[in-house]
Amino acid sequence: MAKEMQNSTMFIEQGPEAFENGGFRKNLDDDGRPKRTGTVMTASAHIITAVIGSGVLSLAWAIAQLGWVAGPAVLFAFSAITYFTSTLLADTYRSPGPVTGARNYTYMDVVRAHLGGVKVQLCGIAQYGNLIGITIGYTITASISMVAVKRSNCFHKNGHDVKCSTSNYPFMAIFAVIQMILSQIPNFHELSWLSMLAAVMSFTYSSIGLGLAIAKVAEGKHGRTSLTGVTVGVDVSGSEKIWRSFQAIGNIAFAYAYSTVLIEIQDTLKSHPPENRVMKKASLVGVSTTTMFYILCGCFGYAAFGNRAPGNFLTGFGFYEPFWLIDLANVAIAIHLIGAYQVFCQPIFGFVESRCHNRWPESKFIMREYAVNVPFYGAFYVNLFRMVWRTAYVMVTAVLAMIFPFFNDFLGLIGAASFYPLTVYFPIEMRIAQSKIPKYSFTWIWLKILSWACLVVSLVAAAGSIQGLAQDLKTYKPFQTQD
Repeated sequence: MAKEMQNSTMFIEQGPEAFENGGFRKNLDDDGRPKRTGTVMTASAHIITAVIGSGVLSLAWAIAQLGWVAGPAVLFAFSAITYFTSTLLADTYRSPGPVTGARNYTYMDVVRAHLGGVKVQLCGIAQYGNLIGITIGYTITASISMVAVKRSNCFHKNGHDVKCSTSNYPFMAIFAVIQMILSQIPNFHELSWLSMLAAVMSFTYSSIGLGLAIAKVAEGKHGRTSLTGVTVGVDVSGSEKIWRSFQAIGNIAFAYAYSTVLIEIQDTLKSHPPENRVMKKASLVGVSTTTMFYILCGCFGYAAFGNRAPGNFLTGFGFYEPFWLIDLANVAIAIHLIGAYQVFCQPIFGFVESRCHNRWPESKFIMREYAVNVPFYGAFYVNLFRMVWRTAYVMVTAVLAMIFPFFNDFLGLIGAASFYPLTVYFPIEMRIAQSKIPKYSFTWIWLKILSWACLVVSLVAAAGSIQGLAQDLKTYKPFQTQD
């Protein structure tokens, strides 16, 4: 059993006291892995940390492209679809039955158990490619928020007409150093405190942004809005209207992305009550809470800025004063993204380390854990392979973020690429397989209609984001300060 645990990414060394009086067995689940302690609250915190991220900052811009009618409608539609498919995914955690079946520890394991074949590899490419993209995106967004603090102080000191150009790259490096340290946290089970802190920060900056937008509207300094969003011939050309609308749909899809880590979050929950029931409650809490914030921030942000809403309404300097409050909001964004980065990169770390443990089980470099006594904490276990590999990963994502620092287009492309396969296609296909839904039955038909409709939405959103990236690349010079 000890060898099995060492081969697992969830391996945690036990002190001598754990073995006394059967303590070792008490600390294990029914499958021999460390006992899980997650609850509705911790799972909800993980979801809110994953969902209320940089996406909320682009919602005022997204609604400006779509208008008062289509904007909120698309938000509610993605909210409903995300919650519905998350309940389908929660039921697939155990197989063959959702309550008494064997546990599946990752999204790929779930697809392997229910679908098998080449779809497992396709799921891995979609999930881990998406997770890598998200960590790059969060590096970009965190640096933008850090730069915004410096620029806000510059504008306050020198006036709003001063250029105040500041390079993002030093701040990307700072963010990367912080992530190198936090990446030594062994697994998802020990991230609860960081997710709680990140969730608090997400509410902090969302509330500040909402408050500033409401204040601007109350003062009568709101921008020009319309039922259909930006006006062709006034704000944009006809083709720009189409491409921006597609990109806005991708941004909204990204704003609800957490299916990539749902199974890993569910794997932290206690076995009783049944994990699927607890996860459905956590999903309801997480999705409903974030939808409320999204509607408020998006709609009041659009009301405040109108059709000229910035792509990131806290760092695009629609607000200049009070500068200290803008600073506080951007610091909260940076802290939140520090935690969110870990939520999304832990599945990547677990996947690679599990493969390496199984491939080289006798390697001391990969398997051995060294106890380091940390003041006020106690023994912290360090693994040399984990330290080297995770540090290298953070460095690579930071360099990629420096090469492609495009915020809105990058968000839209990530959202479009991940939304259909991970949030819609695989959950629906696994429900059909698990429940043995007859082909061409009413349930089978409407699930397929939902799947195909979401595929079309993802394709047009991807097209809009690719077009936006192509426009950015025409004028972009790497590793130079962007205005």
